[in-house]
Amino acid sequence: METPVHSTLYVGTVAHERKVPRVNRFRYGVYFVYADLDELDALDASLRLFSVDRPNLFSLRLKDHGPRDGSPWRPWIDATLARAGIDLEGGPVRLLTFPRVLGFKFYPVSFWYCFHADGTPIAVLAEVQNTFGDHHNYLLHNGGAPYDWRSSPEKVKVFHVSPFIEMDARYRFHVSEPAERLSVSIFDYVKGPLLLVAAVSLGARPLTDGQIVRTFLRFGPMSARAWLLIHFQALRIVAKRIKYVPRTEPPAEETT
Repeated sequence: METPVHSTLYVGTVAHERKVPRVNRFRYGVYFVYADLDELDALDASLRLFSVDRPNLFSLRLKDHGPRDGSPWRPWIDATLARAGIDLEGGPVRLLTFPRVLGFKFYPVSFWYCFHADGTPIAVLAEVQNTFGDHHNYLLHNGGAPYDWRSSPEKVKVFHVSPFIEMDARYRFHVSEPAERLSVSIFDYVKGPLLLVAAVSLGARPLTDGQIVRTFLRFGPMSARAWLLIHFQALRIVAKRIKYVPRTEPPAEETT
């Protein structure tokens, strides 16, 4: 069986910098799986340490993303795009996400990269989850026209994420083309001024059993590590006496 050619690992750093009312910044090593939806079966069959819907060192579970009912992702993303007037005509969709590691899951944000059948980028869907178990999607697109990687689309914040950031906010996204290097930056403006910048900067690695082992030995269980680090940063913010913002219910619509 041929090795999938689009799915890969991305390894690099995540950095957050809160600017007001007091500075809080950090930078950590991270890794993501970038999985082509058309290659999921091949990945499951060809790799020993990566599985789909089965326990393994690294794995993806259909119930963790998209419709979250265990059904295939492709009909869900096609239907989500169709509601925005977008038809990929069978073009590829690739999901950038933390894998489950030894079964543990945690997904602060995952990104769905959506391409037309001719390879043109069309949309990026940011799938956001909070530590309360809620989720919401922000769809970045140009109404079916090609997506410009140089653009910086904005979205009004409608979904509670951090208990230390108010809801009267807007996001500005900067998303690069997924190639040998990949970056995503999210600028969070609260009541006007810039409050927070969150960014990932990643480099591609082959999605092989050997690379999975090397990545795991270098960074450990990414999902559990990210969960612990987020809560550690929350303690730092509490110590700096930054105002607590109570959780609000997620919007009725799944995608903005």
